[in-house]
Amino acid sequence: MDTVRETRAIHVEERLTDGTYVLLAELPGVDAEDIEITIRGGVLTLRAQRSVVAAEKQFLYGHYTPLPTGAKGDEATAQYQHGVLTITMPVLETGPGTRVAPVREPLSVTVP
Repeated sequence: MDTVRETRAIHVEERLTDGTYVLLAELPGVDAEDIEITIRGGVLTLRAQRSVVAAEKQFLYGHYTPLPTGAKGDEATAQYQHGVLTITMPVLETGPGTRVAPVREPLSVTVP
């Protein structure tokens, strides 16, 4: 008998509070070793897989989300408990005390 594959969306909630980005993803029935998190180019990719051997079905889950400006993906942490994946990472806040350097055009020099 052939294996049936179904792709499903992941229910996700995102929060940005007090300089921390938090993503909560519901993944009931998925084992922690079947979850893959990738952060590249300011985008978080979440993939998960759940197999039901008796029914010979495989469920694939996927979610892509752009991270907020200033998110420090290299400092991200993840915890999986009771079917809920929690990903957190610090975000550099832009506000008072943050300086943005102006972009200037190169000087043009005319030679007589």
